[in-house]
Amino acid sequence: MPFLNISTYRFVALDDLPALRDRLEASAEPAALKGTILLAHEGINLFMAGDEAALRGWVEHALRAEPPLAGLPTKDSFSDTMPFRRLKVKIKNELIRMNHPTIQPQQGRADAVDPATLARWLAQGHDDAGREVALLDTRNDFEVDAGTFAGTHDWRIAKFSDFPAAFDAHRAELEGKTVVSFCTGGIRCEKAALYMRERGLPGVLQLEGGILGYFEATRGAAPGWRGECFVFDERRTVAADLAPGDLPPCERPVAVTEPR
Repeated sequence: MPFLNISTYRFVALDDLPALRDRLEASAEPAALKGTILLAHEGINLFMAGDEAALRGWVEHALRAEPPLAGLPTKDSFSDTMPFRRLKVKIKNELIRMNHPTIQPQQGRADAVDPATLARWLAQGHDDAGREVALLDTRNDFEVDAGTFAGTHDWRIAKFSDFPAAFDAHRAELEGKTVVSFCTGGIRCEKAALYMRERGLPGVLQLEGGILGYFEATRGAAPGWRGECFVFDERRTVAADLAPGDLPPCERPVAVTEPR
C-alpha cells in the first residue's frame, strides 16, 4: 500500500503558535503531505498521510526537530488511497474541547495501563488486585457504533464537551471498580481520566495509546474488541489489523478535522 498514515498527539506547553504553524506547514507542503495538524497552547494533535519516505522524513527532521515535540511517537498504518484531501494546520483554544479549564494535561498525565496489561485483565476478568475492570468509551456515539470493547460503558455522548455532565450522571456505575477510559488515539481519554480524578473517583486509568495503540500492540488480535474503529478521514474505519475497514461510509456528516 503506497500511503503511510500517522496519528499522534502530545499535551505539552507550546508558545508562539503562529510561528510553529508556519514552520510545520512550510515543511509539509513540499513533501506533498495531507491531513490535519491542530495546535493549541496545551499541545499538538495530528493525523496525516503521504509517501512513506517523505512522511517519515518530515516527522524526523521537521516535527521532532521542534524541542517540545522531540521523540514524539506515531501510530502508523497504510492505505492504498490518500485518505485526506488537503493539508490543514490550525490553531485552536483546546486540542479537544472539554470546556473545563482546570483540566490541564500538559501539567501532568493521568495514570495509564498498557495494552498488554489490559488484554490480560480482560482475559482473567479482573485487574491484578482482583478488582472489577470497567471499560469506559469516551468517544462520540456514532464512533462507538462502529466498534468498541465488549461490555464497555457507553453513555451516548454526542460531543466530548458532554463528557463531564455524563460522568456526573453515571458516576455510580464506576464506583469500586478499576476504570479504564479509552478513545481512538488517547487524547480524549487522557482528559477524561483527569476529569474523573479531579472529581474524586479513585482507580482511574487511561488506555496508553488508545484503541489504535491497542490494535498495534496486540498485533491485530485485539482481545475483547468487537467491530472496527472509526477514524476521522476518508477510510472511515480501520480493522484491528489497522487495514482500512469494511463498514460503509458513516451516514452522519463528520469533518475529517475533528480531533481523536
